[in-house]
Amino acid sequence: MSFDGFSVKFLEVAEHFLFSIKGTSLVLFFMFAIIFIGYLIGKINIKGVSLGTAAIFIVALVFGHFKGVTIGYSGHEGAIAGWASSLSTIDTYFKIIQNIGLVLFVTSVGLIAGPTFFKNLKKNAKSYILLGLLIILSGSAVTALITILVPNMTSAMSVGLMSGALTSTPAFAAAQGALENSPVYGEIAVGHAVAYPFGVIGVVLFVQIVPRILKVDMDHERSLLAPVGEFEKASGIAPKLFELDKFGCGAFALTVMVGLILGSITIPLPGGAAFSLGATGGPLIMGLIFGHFGKLGKLSLEVKEHLLSIFQEFGLVLFLIGAGIEGGAAFVDTLKVYGGLLFLWGALMTIVPLIVGFVFAKYVLKLSILNNLGSITGGMTSTPALGALIQSSGTSNVASAYAATYPIALVTVVLASQFLTYIQ
Repeated sequence: MSFDGFSVKFLEVAEHFLFSIKGTSLVLFFMFAIIFIGYLIGKINIKGVSLGTAAIFIVALVFGHFKGVTIGYSGHEGAIAGWASSLSTIDTYFKIIQNIGLVLFVTSVGLIAGPTFFKNLKKNAKSYILLGLLIILSGSAVTALITILVPNMTSAMSVGLMSGALTSTPAFAAAQGALENSPVYGEIAVGHAVAYPFGVIGVVLFVQIVPRILKVDMDHERSLLAPVGEFEKASGIAPKLFELDKFGCGAFALTVMVGLILGSITIPLPGGAAFSLGATGGPLIMGLIFGHFGKLGKLSLEVKEHLLSIFQEFGLVLFLIGAGIEGGAAFVDTLKVYGGLLFLWGALMTIVPLIVGFVFAKYVLKLSILNNLGSITGGMTSTPALGALIQSSGTSNVASAYAATYPIALVTVVLASQFLTYIQ
């Protein structure tokens, strides 16, 4: 047998076994394949800037696109019958993976930032509120101008673009609620899918590039941040408290449980819409509270540092996989129908708030560079960018600024997205 013949035969055998994978095994195979390839690409370093963990999002986008093309449609020419029949189940699994990742990440961030959050918030509360408002309002102003000035641009499409540009699922849901009975309802999802990839990657690159342009002394900037110190604090009281386990898994689980309950509380808004903290805001806030107090009665709420580090990284990875696959399925088809200018409008909705927020924080609020960038990741409601900033800065202390700005930005973007649907 020739070498070429052997290669073809090997590929046929590999294809047979790969395509025979079903259900959860198929999901797990691709989940870990995306992680492996993403980390490889993320290691590529160009003049000190790399995508890092965010490269996993790009790989997931590509997979999401080819999943739709290859296995996404039963009866589609070239579709793999065994996979197409399981597509709805596979999509459900990836959505669960995304939600688990989101909860792991934001809860870890809250517990890490908790011991310094309230002190930091008390000191800089006005700054964080102003910055969160300014970032969202500047993005809303760009959205309004694009809606008014660009021919054939509907408010549904532009608000969808804004929700993607700011990577805000609550804003996306709020816009859908406001336009539920509109004939252009479907355009919200289209705009969100187009703008979301740059909304993730743009902020990730921004928080890495800016310190290099400004030639920041990272050691000095880290010294300006309040030290986290939760583990030193916990070490003095842990022996007197009841610990569920030696790692803090039980305390982490309790934080998630209470956070999800808090996130499910719905607050009515004008116009028949509603607001809730959701699976992002609820666990984040409870993480901050439990991380601050460190105990609940006689129950220790300490979670070990290495466990939080693992949950933070792995949670971000799972979130990026789910978000990328979901966005990739419609990304290319959307651009084919609506043209590349949609991508440009969405990019502007990401870039303008970034620049406006950074300049305001630096020259008006006089925030240190890491507090500045941490606040911007919160104001842009960008979980992946926070992960990138933690990696590039070498400290989790930036999470305090993110957590302080995030709530006001979350509320503002939900209200703004509903208001903008009334334009045109």
